[in-house]
Amino acid sequence: MGSVTDVAMEMGTLAQRKPTVVFVLGGPGSGKGTQCDKIVQHFGFTHISTGDLLRDEIRSGSENGTMIQRMMKEGKMVPPELTIKLLQKAMQECGNDKLLIDGFPRNEENRAAYEAVIKIEPKLVLFLDCSEEEMERRLLNRNQGREDDNIETIRKRFKVFKESTLPVIEYYDSKGKVRKIDAGKPADEVFEDIKFFFTSTCGNIKHSCCVIL
Repeated sequence: MGSVTDVAMEMGTLAQRKPTVVFVLGGPGSGKGTQCDKIVQHFGFTHISTGDLLRDEIRSGSENGTMIQRMMKEGKMVPPELTIKLLQKAMQECGNDKLLIDGFPRNEENRAAYEAVIKIEPKLVLFLDCSEEEMERRLLNRNQGREDDNIETIRKRFKVFKESTLPVIEYYDSKGKVRKIDAGKPADEVFEDIKFFFTSTCGNIKHSCCVIL
């Protein structure tokens, strides 16, 4: 895995492109993936899932993959250096200059690393707010065969979200970036709210890149 300095050098060209960045944050099961799919269809985004990138690293059988698998099983956060490295590669390979980064930054360490290395302030932060009861129901029913979709790990993930990600949302809220959305409603109704915030804040979005964690 490259150092933060290596990543910073590689990110230089991306920063020079000055892309528009939108973050999408919410608890596990709040519907981030579903809503990103709708954004892709409606606004023409390119969709890159860093959650999938982490799972791809696990499937590769690498040393980093083994570490990621262990941490995900325990409901813990992946080290920011590794997350940034994977995110950087996905962003560099995306040819579009409007980026939807979903589920990232998950904690203050991620946020600090992102700001130090990538240095691109988000235009907007969408917060998909949903009750733990509803998120738990969705996660247990989605039946994707994911190792981190069992009741014990799900509740650990809720705890990590409250302790680690909510402070990130509060940080961006203090900067006037957060738009809170009721994600407990049916998916189509949630997307209507998202469309309103996208068009009112980001203007006419045509072709963009969606990065999901």
